Formats: sequence, C-alpha cells, structure tokens
Amino acid sequence: MGADHELKMDLSRREIRVLLLHEFRMGRKATEAANNICSTMGEDILSIRTAQHWFNRFKNGDLELDDLPRPGKPLKVDVDLLKQLIEQDPRLTSRCLVEQLGCSHTAVEKHLNELDKKWRYGVWIPHELSPHQLQHRVDACVATPKADLHPKKVMLSVWSGVNGIIHWELLPNGCTITAELYYQQLDRVAEKLKGKQDRIYYLHDNAKPHVAKSAYEKLLKLGWITIPYPPYSPDLAPADYHLFRSLYHHLREKNFDDENDVKMDIINFFGQKSQDFYESGILSLPERRRQVIDSSGAYISES
Repeated sequence: MGADHELKMDLSRREIRVLLLHEFRMGRKATEAANNICSTMGEDILSIRTAQHWFNRFKNGDLELDDLPRPGKPLKVDVDLLKQLIEQDPRLTSRCLVEQLGCSHTAVEKHLNELDKKWRYGVWIPHELSPHQLQHRVDACVATPKADLHPKKVMLSVWSGVNGIIHWELLPNGCTITAELYYQQLDRVAEKLKGKQDRIYYLHDNAKPHVAKSAYEKLLKLGWITIPYPPYSPDLAPADYHLFRSLYHHLREKNFDDENDVKMDIINFFGQKSQDFYESGILSLPERRRQVIDSSGAYISES
C-alpha cells in the first residue's frame, strides 16, 4: 500500500495523460483505461469522468497533453469567427481552434456543441442534417459515376492468438473467400502452429466458406476445438471488437500507392503491438460471453 501511495503522488497530470493516450491508442474504452491505470498506479489516481474527457479530446484530434496557459485565457469565444474558421477549414482540430481564438478548450467545446457540430471522419459536421443537406447528399451520390466510388482495395485475412499474430495474408483486388480458398488458408495456419500448442481452440464466424463441409472436415482432421459463434455477433469476435477496431483507427484516412506499401504498413502495425494487446483481446471473450448471458442475449454496448 505504501509503495502504491508513493507512486500515485509522484505521477504528474501529464504523465497520467500519457497513460490515457497509450490506452486510447490500444483501442480501449475510457472506463477500461481508467480501471487499468488505477489498478496499477493507485486507486484514486484517476476518475472515469476525467478519462472520458481526455478520450473525447483524443477522438477530436487533440493529442496535446500539456495544460494551456491559464492567465489571460478568456472564457468568451468570438462565435462568428469560430463559425468562419470551421466553414473555411472543417478539418481544424479543437486544439487548432483554441490557438487561433485565444480562448480555453472548454469554451470552444461548449460553443461547438451549441453550434450543433460534431467531429466525424476528421472533420466538423452538423450533428443533424437539414432536409436540404440530406437531399444534397442523395443528389451527389446519384450523380457520381459508380466507377469513381470503388478505388482498388485488398482484403486482409488474419489469425491471431494470445501470443500475437499467427498468420496473415492479403488477397488481391476483387478476390473473395471461397470454401476452397479457406481450406487452403487453414492448411497454412496449421503449418504455422505445428508443434507450438497441444490444444487449439478455434473461433471463426459463420460465413459460408467457414461452415462449408470441406472446412468442417478439415477442422475435425486438425483436431481443433471449435468455439460456438452465434450469427450477427461481432461483439463476440476478438478480431472485430479488438484487433480490427485498433487497425481501423491506424488505417483511418490513409491511402497507399501500391500493395507493397499496404504490406509494410500492416507489418509495422502488428509489430508495434505488445503481447499484452493480443492477450487482452482474447482473454476478454469469456467476460463478454457472460455479459451476453446476463443481458438475455443483448448486444454489448461499447463506450
């Protein structure tokens, strides 16, 4: 207890914010981050409300961890100038707005809320679109040639466990997962796991290639224990609620020149993640299943 108390007293507010930013980049929720930090650094080191406040700032693109100078920072905001700034450049983060307006972060957030603006996909947009704006979106989508809406893409298939990534591969543009391809992928995964574990617990969703007869027979032959997976349940798939969620944040708004650039970026992403990251995603599954049981099958809410 004495050591914990001493550590808690020595942590500055900025150091706590560094820990919060780390938890945010790991794809965790604010409540989970607060609990993790408090369990390690001291029970009263951080409140959930403070964690939620900083997570909101991170989501708005504000990664500045230092306090803004308090003296001389007016609470009032030039609302007309604020509107003008975000209309001219809707990608300005709340931090940039604070610097340009010379006021507090709290004041900017307050007036953005009053202007009914929210941060989505890296820009400030109206919280509720007017009928005219809604129709304009429809008209623009109808007028846009379909070919322009489909840039070249690649599909990522990945298998992971508590120790990290087991196997991954990129499928070329236009390629789809078939029963035959999935059978071949299972062979490649099995080769990576050969001699590493005595017992394999395997979880995959119920997409058609996964429940094909060939896949079923292959899994039986491999001797893997298949974990039941209910339909429409991404909240019970670690790949969806943990790994891909973090990967989505990493890839957001990125564009690549070619497939090799994509591969290098994914290699870097997987390599930068610690074993704890992969382990926490897998080991949280039993608790999530318990939540589903306790809520009579309802979806798990993500904060």
